[in-house]
Amino acid sequence: MTASIVYKGDLRCECTHLQSNSIVETDAPTDNRGKGERFSPTDLVCVSLATCMITTMGIRAADMNVSLKDTQINVTKHMLSDPRRIGQIDIQLSIPNSGIEDKDKKILELIGNNCPVMKSLHPDLHLNITYNWL
Repeated sequence: MTASIVYKGDLRCECTHLQSNSIVETDAPTDNRGKGERFSPTDLVCVSLATCMITTMGIRAADMNVSLKDTQINVTKHMLSDPRRIGQIDIQLSIPNSGIEDKDKKILELIGNNCPVMKSLHPDLHLNITYNWL
């Protein structure tokens, strides 16, 4: 088992990662009867995508002896209705360009664009991914 989840009421869940015992809480967003005091489940989908991208890129970067440390990532979620779902995710990665060669940048972008979360998303979901090499 990966996680244990308890519904706390008032549209809030407490999720415990069993290996580390770390806790993440979720709330429904304010536009869907929630308080919006925590990440919503759909926010976590978007954050999961961005963190999976940079994590898999970081694994490959370590093999290349380059660093992606201090990369900043901005994530924007766009919801659709009927049925309510994520329609689009915009992700902008701002990556410090500490001498990374163009061929290595392309390899790292390919890795990010093929991370496990990316491959798990529905093909109708529109993704706008921008890599800014600073």
